[in-house]
Amino acid sequence: MDDGRRGEAALSASRYDEAIEHFTKAISANSSAVRFYINRSTAYQRSSRYNEALADAEIAVFLANNRGSRELINNAQFRRALALFFLEKYGDAEYLFGIVKELDPKNKMLPVWNMKLAAKLKDIPEDDEKRKVTVNKVPDVEIPDITVSDTTKESDNVAASRVDTPASTPKPVVPTPANKIKVDWYQSNDSVTINILAKGVPKDAATVEFEKDTVSIAFPITGSSDYSYLLDPLYAPIDPAESKYRITPNKVEVTLRKKMSGAKWHTLEGASEFKSADATESMPTLEPVTGKSNQESAPAYPTSSKHGAKNWDKVAEDGYDEENEIEGDECGHFFKTLFKKGTAEQQKAMMKSYQESGGTVLSTDWDNVSRKTVLPEPPEGMEAKSYN
Repeated sequence: MDDGRRGEAALSASRYDEAIEHFTKAISANSSAVRFYINRSTAYQRSSRYNEALADAEIAVFLANNRGSRELINNAQFRRALALFFLEKYGDAEYLFGIVKELDPKNKMLPVWNMKLAAKLKDIPEDDEKRKVTVNKVPDVEIPDITVSDTTKESDNVAASRVDTPASTPKPVVPTPANKIKVDWYQSNDSVTINILAKGVPKDAATVEFEKDTVSIAFPITGSSDYSYLLDPLYAPIDPAESKYRITPNKVEVTLRKKMSGAKWHTLEGASEFKSADATESMPTLEPVTGKSNQESAPAYPTSSKHGAKNWDKVAEDGYDEENEIEGDECGHFFKTLFKKGTAEQQKAMMKSYQESGGTVLSTDWDNVSRKTVLPEPPEGMEAKSYN
């Protein structure tokens, strides 16, 4: 694995010092690779090293303009604007966010940062230095004079593949359409984990930003606009420095480190009073995540049940259902009742179809299933396999 990809992996895992080290080595091998500067700027910014983040972003803007790549210019200007925002140069940041909007009017992250910018500018006098615009559209910078050897040149694409050894071409992952992307979450004593169930998310184009009461996730979708997921405000504060994310072929996994260890979240988003970063935070009532000390202490998970969340510890112990309607699992109860009330032929059809299809088909039509072998019909995205 080359340094560019090592840096990318470290950045996704929130190992920012390691990411900076790898991107620095990658830049020493190819000082004109725009994405290396953009990614190192991101790592610097998330390490609160805003001056270094700004320096890398300005080099990236300069190189991207020389190359004429609209996408790279947009990404570099966005990183530049963020660095200036954190350096409290709000006039400069506002000017650059305007440039980003011209380049990409559908950018899903801009409304979030414009809202944060408006909150900062609200109480700043009109003649304050922080409101002044002092930057140019394209900065005048010097590019580090680093010689690129023929044996160490890398493509500007961080994910460029090596061709020095023969290998079979992997089957490309088909990205999940926007309307098929699903979100689930769960929690432990110390963290909340959010899974964005989307295949083929490009690691080098995905953006995950952590603030103490906000998390925003965005990435492009082939043949569509960007997908974005924003939680503002969160149910309770988090520790941005300890929060992290990783991108796999099948999902984006975001782990939020709870500011208050042991507090149980009932939802992902909280009340509107958390929207202002400067407001006095009045915490909602947070119940400790403990064992079975009381009736409400069982872990809470998202549910589509018409009766609401279940106490699964109670169900596991004695099969009790909250509504006292069914003993045990509702789905199993349904099929048992269906089988019990069926005719002899319907029962034969159910047994034959269920066994021959490996549990993927259940039919009550004996005339149909008696004349053929019932083939497996696995759910979409899965395949049936036979085992000897």
